[in-house]
Amino acid sequence: METAFVTLHVGAGTFQPVRVEQIEDHHMHSEWLEVGQDVVDAVTACRARGGRVIAVGTTSVRSLESAARDGELKPFSGDTDIFIYPGRPFHVVDALVTNFHLPESTLLMLVSAFAGYPETMAAYAAAIEHGYRFFSYGDAMFITRNPAPTAPQESAPEDHA
Repeated sequence: METAFVTLHVGAGTFQPVRVEQIEDHHMHSEWLEVGQDVVDAVTACRARGGRVIAVGTTSVRSLESAARDGELKPFSGDTDIFIYPGRPFHVVDALVTNFHLPESTLLMLVSAFAGYPETMAAYAAAIEHGYRFFSYGDAMFITRNPAPTAPQESAPEDHA
């Protein structure tokens, strides 16, 4: 096992609920991050030996995926406004350790994009049933990337005839 460290200066907007009707209309605030050449080298070596890239925390996911926006992980230092929601592809991360996030948060949407919406909702239902603790100082979960995650289905318009 090898570790590598990224930096992301998390802003308060990360924890705010999404307040738009269409998820694509939500815009993230900008946050500064750094993914160094040492991280790129560690990920490359991991892939070469058939290993998995496991991100610890959604900030690590956002950092790595920001540095790989064009599909290839490269060193990056600067601002990102990446918003990861269902339908967005992942280029770097294979598994994730994270806590249970607030409803309607960008972080819950990231987890849903990673694992699939139905799978995420099932995990949350099980967590509630078993009394798990939520939010930043609660219980954690290990999630492997779903190769074909599904988004929530839109409700059919009600018939008002």
